[in-house]
Amino acid sequence: MFLVFPGVQALDLVGPMEVFHGASQLAAGAYSVEIVASGAQPVASSSGLLIQPTAGFERCAGPIDTLLVAGGLPGARTAEDDEELTSWLRSAAGRSRRVGSVCTGALLLARAGVLDGRRATTHWVACSDLARRYPRVTVEHDPIFVRDGHVWTSAGVTAGIDLALALVEEDLGRAVALEIARWLVLFLQRPGGQSQFSAQLAAQRAERRPLRELQAWITDNVAADLRVEVLAERACMSPRHFARAFRREVGVTPAAYVELARVEIARQALHDSDAPVDAVAERCGFGTAETMRRAFHRRLGVGPADYRARFRRPSGPTA
Repeated sequence: MFLVFPGVQALDLVGPMEVFHGASQLAAGAYSVEIVASGAQPVASSSGLLIQPTAGFERCAGPIDTLLVAGGLPGARTAEDDEELTSWLRSAAGRSRRVGSVCTGALLLARAGVLDGRRATTHWVACSDLARRYPRVTVEHDPIFVRDGHVWTSAGVTAGIDLALALVEEDLGRAVALEIARWLVLFLQRPGGQSQFSAQLAAQRAERRPLRELQAWITDNVAADLRVEVLAERACMSPRHFARAFRREVGVTPAAYVELARVEIARQALHDSDAPVDAVAERCGFGTAETMRRAFHRRLGVGPADYRARFRRPSGPTA
């Protein structure tokens, strides 16, 4: 069951719904999806798409298997002040086997007290707001999604698809979740601990052209010598000035950025090839498999071998 409200982000709803629809095609009758809102009138999304609820609050008084709250700004902040919605959500969460939110739907779960004493995440733009206004929630700013007991929360927008895939994997197994990911033409099913930001996204924050060009060069040359002194020389700066300027404009240190870039290239290699972990580590500039293992645990919360085993597309012919 999905909870929506005026100004909801359409993709927060439609993305996960496509996942559950795909699961029901692979395993007949696996899910029956309902959309609930205050009243049964169409709800306008933030993009203007009209969403037709299947039921109003008054018709949803029994047990619920999975309750997911969609997000979207500024609609979610307006919905926080809706006492009828908050009251229903608090009651419905207590009748649900598991509860979750997509994007800023976490604000509504927090308002209803569902996240008190729990770890949670939300869209990066709202993480600080969630932590400030709801101090009983332990906000994790980086993950794609977080599970704390029977409560799941995801980062922004498309992360709701990753959350839905994880729920399907819990219910129906990994093979079904990966098959749905292929149907939806997703690059891969992302683990919950993966960062909301890739090295390429971080690169967009650089202001000066020389640093932007250097970031692109790093991504294309992860196996090269990428010590600060070498990068500073390439940027025609002193190491001290370069390190300060890079961190100020990119938001991370040069060493952290290099590690992010190497992890990103390495996980693609693990997903796309049969190359041994040692060979991937050398090819991506880590030097040793142990160095790469430590970097993977820092950035993804899982080691290279486990990452490949859990998220690589199964080989062999398809129907």
